[in-house]
Amino acid sequence: MASSSSCAFHCSRVSIRCSASEGGGQHRSSSSNAVRVNGAAHRAPLQVGAALETSINRSLAELSAPVLTPPPPPLTGGGEDRVRRQNIPTEKQTVDPFRQALIVEGGVRYQQTLVVRSYEVGPDKTATMETVLNLLQETALNHVWMSGLLGDGFGATHGMIKNNLIWVVSRMHVQVDQYPIWGEVLDIDTWVGSSGKNGMRRDWLIRGRNSGDIFVRATSTWVMMNKVTRRLSKMPKEVRGEIAPWFIDRHAIEEEAAEKIIKLDSNAKYVDSDLKPKRSDLDMNHHVNNVKYVRWMLETLPDHFLQQHQLSSIILEYRKECGSSDVVQSICQPDEDSVPPEEHVSMVTGPSLLPEIISGHHSLAGALQQWPTKYTHLLQLKAGDKHEEIVRGRTTWKKKSHKAP
Repeated sequence: MASSSSCAFHCSRVSIRCSASEGGGQHRSSSSNAVRVNGAAHRAPLQVGAALETSINRSLAELSAPVLTPPPPPLTGGGEDRVRRQNIPTEKQTVDPFRQALIVEGGVRYQQTLVVRSYEVGPDKTATMETVLNLLQETALNHVWMSGLLGDGFGATHGMIKNNLIWVVSRMHVQVDQYPIWGEVLDIDTWVGSSGKNGMRRDWLIRGRNSGDIFVRATSTWVMMNKVTRRLSKMPKEVRGEIAPWFIDRHAIEEEAAEKIIKLDSNAKYVDSDLKPKRSDLDMNHHVNNVKYVRWMLETLPDHFLQQHQLSSIILEYRKECGSSDVVQSICQPDEDSVPPEEHVSMVTGPSLLPEIISGHHSLAGALQQWPTKYTHLLQLKAGDKHEEIVRGRTTWKKKSHKAP
């Protein structure tokens, strides 16, 4: 089964949309329906808090019991020691008390409870898009961890390591109904399914534990790449045999027809050049994490716009991976036809304001500007006179509804 490896590669797409009509109540009723898991019908349990609490208490009791086995050998710092310290399960686990996680729904779906931390929110105490993407990646990896299939790799199964393969994301689609806030307790579910002959789909749902409301829906497509040649690879039968028993025929998002993202050039309205990855931007596969790609895209937009608007949708088409020595250019072009009707009405009534007054007051100028709500993005490598695409993107925004702290 796949992890949320951060290598972005191949020509595909990702979409994130905010839809109030897809509320938590509707999902809660549908999530309890029976689904097909490996040919058999299973019903997804909704309340797992008591089972998780019992498992945690049992595990804590076992930890407090006297240790009868000899202590482990001293640390050596080598690869074998690292594997021992990770304590990667070699068999399927159904409960992980330390991560507050369970394997549910016929033994294939992963569910984890966590709290939004202070360093995961912005100035308005609301989780950022980077936080959301990091949570998706972390829970995907934890799912593979508990499956017993994880080898000494970034989400790679034993069969993948044997064949020198890694997972790369080719496509993602995420819908955000609302962003979690600092201190909020979340339940995150993730599962996998088949996607064609050589791909795999991974879906997520993030909901508030107290309210049960769905905050985020996400789906993604993953393909395999040879770690040495850096070329896409067919899925070996050995690997399919490992992950197929975990497949669920369920979609977090019912996807519509793909929207084509146009290719931009350097004549776009917003251009940010000479972006260079830092060492901290690299993941365990030694390439730039795809969360960093989104950050580069969003930072190209004006500060006035970002202060007033919230990202509700993103579409990404991954084309090429990015390394530590690459120089990146971020390009963004607004969709001038996407200004909402209410934005065409002046926010100031009464006597007209002089242009010099508006231009001298930056916050007022930003408030008066009619901002489009849709933008097209492109990240590309700069190699002399040539440019290679890393990822195309398209974002959709809405006005922030909460008050500033």
